[in-house]
Amino acid sequence: MVGDDHAGLASPLEERGKFPRDATPGDRGIRDRRLAFARNVIDDVEHAKPSSTGKLVVDEIQRPSGIGLSLMVVDETGFLKKGEQSVGVARQYSGTAGRIENSQIGVFLAYASRFGQTLIDRRLYLPRTWADDNDRRVKAHVPEDIAFATKIALAHDMISAALDARVPCRWVLADALYGGDYGLRGMLEERRQPYVLAVRSNHHLRFLTREGLVMTDPKAIADELPAQEWAMIAAGEGAKGLRLYDWARLRLPWITDEGFERWLLIRRNRKEPDKRAYYLVFAPQDTSLAELAGAADLRWTIEECFERAKDELGLDHCEARSWHG
Repeated sequence: MVGDDHAGLASPLEERGKFPRDATPGDRGIRDRRLAFARNVIDDVEHAKPSSTGKLVVDEIQRPSGIGLSLMVVDETGFLKKGEQSVGVARQYSGTAGRIENSQIGVFLAYASRFGQTLIDRRLYLPRTWADDNDRRVKAHVPEDIAFATKIALAHDMISAALDARVPCRWVLADALYGGDYGLRGMLEERRQPYVLAVRSNHHLRFLTREGLVMTDPKAIADELPAQEWAMIAAGEGAKGLRLYDWARLRLPWITDEGFERWLLIRRNRKEPDKRAYYLVFAPQDTSLAELAGAADLRWTIEECFERAKDELGLDHCEARSWHG
C-alpha cells in the first residue's frame, strides 16, 4: 500500500489527487486502500487526537533541537474549485487567490524547528451553508457530529490537541485573524504557553490606569513611541541578504501570571516607516526583544509548508468530493 501511494505522489502534478475514470480493478483496489487510510486519519481528526504520522514527524523534527527552537504556526489556505460538489466548497474569500472565489478552505497547523518544518494537523472549514444543508451533508458523507465551526475555533481545537499531546513548543504563532481572538489567547495563557500573535493596526486595546479607562489601538501607540524605543534587528535572511527592521515593544498593564509579561510588539520598515506590523505577546519576563523579533519572523514557515505541499504533493489538486477523501 505504501509503495502504491508513493507512486501516486510521484505521478505528474496535474494527476495527483485524481482517480482515472477508466481505472482497472487493480487500480480500484489501490483507491480503496487509500480511502481506508484516509478514513483512519480522519478518525484521528474527528476525535481531536494527533495522528500517529504527525506525532512521528514532530518527534523527528524536534529531537535534535529540544524545546528552545520549536514552534507551532496556524494558518489557512484555499483550494480553488469549478463545481459545487466538493465538500465545503462555496464562494468565499481565499487568501490563495486574494479575493472571493469558489473554493474550499483548510485550516492547518505546522510544526517547525531549525531542522525543518511540516504540517501536523488540519481541519476542513465547513461553511454554514454546508453545515445546515442536510442533503449536501449526506451526499458528501459529512459525519453527524460535525457542526459549523469558525476558522478560529478549528485553530483552537488543533492547538489544544497538540498541547494536550505534550508536543514541545516554545512559541505559538498566527496571523491577525487568529491573534485578534481573546478566547484563543486566553487558552494559551491558561496553559502558560508563550505566543507571538499578529493583530491588526486598529485592534482594540483597553487599559485601566490611575486616570481611568484608556482605549487605544496599536497604530496610535506606535505613532507616539519616541525614537529611543526602537532598535534595529535583523529578522533572518532574505533574497537580498539580512532583512533589517526597526522593532519596539511596550509592556501592557494587564494582570499576568507570575513570571510572564504581555507586550505589544511592533515591527517597522526602515525605508517606509508607515509600514508596520503589530503583535500581541505573552512570554517569560526575561525574554529579549531580539528573541521576540526572531519568533515573529518565523510565521513564514507554514507558508513554505503550503507551497511545498502544493508544488510537490498536489495538495491543491485533490478531486475528492467526500468528507473522507
